[in-house]
Amino acid sequence: MPGPKDLDPSSSPRALLGAELRHAREKAGLSQEELGQRLFVSGSFIGQLEAGTRRMQPEYAKMLDEVLGTGGFFERNCGAAAKSKYEEHFAEAMEAEAQATAIRQYAPLLIPGLLQTSTYARAVNRAYDPTTPEETVEKWTQGRMERTRLLDNPTKPMLWVVLDEAALRRETGGRAVMAEALHHVAGMARRNRVIVQVLPLSAGAHPAMQGGLKLMEFEDAPPLVYYEGVANGRLEDDPATVTQQRFRFELLAATAFSREQSLALIEALAQDYAHEEHP
Repeated sequence: MPGPKDLDPSSSPRALLGAELRHAREKAGLSQEELGQRLFVSGSFIGQLEAGTRRMQPEYAKMLDEVLGTGGFFERNCGAAAKSKYEEHFAEAMEAEAQATAIRQYAPLLIPGLLQTSTYARAVNRAYDPTTPEETVEKWTQGRMERTRLLDNPTKPMLWVVLDEAALRRETGGRAVMAEALHHVAGMARRNRVIVQVLPLSAGAHPAMQGGLKLMEFEDAPPLVYYEGVANGRLEDDPATVTQQRFRFELLAATAFSREQSLALIEALAQDYAHEEHP
């Protein structure tokens, strides 16, 4: 019998690759856990590959072809599924974000990408590398604005953000840019599209002092946690780790201002920035 056809790049390569993986695994009579053991990964990792929430790396594609006897199909096609408009360290997490049904994020230093305005995003991207050509900064900014369209859907993904007060008080792009950015965040909260809480500076030490975190849940795949640093990022699917970070987020939310208090602070700071007063 002929093997599976190569993927059509104009379709959704990662989803099709995942569907082919599920078909080949079931044909081989293996569970996700059993196939994971052959590749020295978790069963949940196989589930995420099948659901398209994780990208298939070449080394895993080669091993899958060997274990499942698929004649090089996955090795040939993993390149098409890996193409992305995002930087390498960022790509897998952002592609997972696009498929998430729920996102919980603690943002210690800046307004999260999904809630940014174009002027704020441009200021962040310019600061990221002051020597980058203007056309590259514009490309980065357009990519970030494309991400915000996820929130055009009135209900999915559910987005719950705990913003550190420091992110609101750091003037990024100037006072007019900050006024616009905070009015936008407040508007999204008032339309009940996102849950926003502010973690006040007066809260002192807290469970996420070492950095931000993002938790993502999916309809048909295990949850993920994403850690982002300077020019690097890391996805984790270990159930114990995800559970621990979910607990950490819940502690942050419990410590933060209520939604009403947070909205009042955000709007007050937006007014201060707009009127050139010291926030």
